[in-house]
Amino acid sequence: MTTFANTSNATPFGIFDNDSSFSTEADNLVTFVKRKMGDDILSVELTKKQIFANFEESTLEYSSILNQYQAKSQLVNYLGFPTGSADNPHIASGSEEKFIRDNLEYLSRFAEPYAMEAGVGGSYNTVSGSIALESGRQDYDMYTELKDSNDNAIFNDAKGKLKIVEVFHFNPQAAYRFFDTTSAINYLNNEFSFESFTPETIFYVLPVFEDILRAGQLDLSNRVRRSNYSYEISGTKIRIFPTPTSLTEKKLYIRVRQYPDPTSPAYKDATITGVSNMSNLPFGNIEYKKINSIGRQWIRQYTLALSREQLGIVRSKFGNIPIPGGDVTLNGGDLISQGREDQKELKTQLKEMLETMTYDKLIEIQSTRAEQMNKQLRYVPMPLGKAIFMG
Repeated sequence: MTTFANTSNATPFGIFDNDSSFSTEADNLVTFVKRKMGDDILSVELTKKQIFANFEESTLEYSSILNQYQAKSQLVNYLGFPTGSADNPHIASGSEEKFIRDNLEYLSRFAEPYAMEAGVGGSYNTVSGSIALESGRQDYDMYTELKDSNDNAIFNDAKGKLKIVEVFHFNPQAAYRFFDTTSAINYLNNEFSFESFTPETIFYVLPVFEDILRAGQLDLSNRVRRSNYSYEISGTKIRIFPTPTSLTEKKLYIRVRQYPDPTSPAYKDATITGVSNMSNLPFGNIEYKKINSIGRQWIRQYTLALSREQLGIVRSKFGNIPIPGGDVTLNGGDLISQGREDQKELKTQLKEMLETMTYDKLIEIQSTRAEQMNKQLRYVPMPLGKAIFMG
């Protein structure tokens, strides 16, 4: 007797051939499919290998649909992690069965460009250089005249667009008037307009933000209101105000960066080549022995639907079979239509059920349940306190 175990090349891909549960189920499915299609009365023109192939396809289809919905729930947590493929089972196998811990890597990575624009982080370096100022000259080309400490040009026209991060162009401060955070002299002069000094043994408690705000105010005042130093950027040129005359400082220092290459940050980042979408998630096929009764029944019904369609295709090749006294019309067209309709319905039912079980949907369900329980508990009478007297 020919069984799945002693059949060579029983399935096209052989993915589940070594799974004992799959092997046992395959033999039973041959009987199931043929009897469902009337084999005891009319011969069913399907071989065992054809039914085995349909069984393998059904299991793969079930595994694929489940992995798709698992990806909807977990993709954001896998982004950047090592990829997997069906050709590498050591990487691809197992992740589809794990209830992983959530992380905020996606959110942190999404926020990096904003941090970079604010000058408080990011993944790309800035470059500092200087331009040699000339007396009476206002306009300078940042692409050709920006040089490093060795007086070598940092960029040229072929390097792409630059963005200025900071220009160190302001009048040097003679003294920083915000002397000390614990100085009573400082507080009395600034807060109470005292005209004379008092001993340093007097202390006033003021919030820390007072120091920070006043320091920023004085710094901005020195840079803008008092210095009248400014600059203007147009294209590749930077125009200096006021026009340099007798130069005490012969260099203008500028911090710039190029527009970043998203595939090449400043540091070596292996996550660039990691998981980027559903196609390279480290999800393998679900092992048949781990599929429960719910999934196995779906697979049986889908195998039957595939076999029904396949039988219809076979019978459609022979529309009529001559017999003594007439001919027999085969129902190939009906079997094809019914098989495809059953496949579509089974997929729809499975997807609709899984749609209610994504992690986001489960949170909504739990939230609704908690609200409903809270409403019900409002109608539970509160017990009255009982006084206990002891003699």
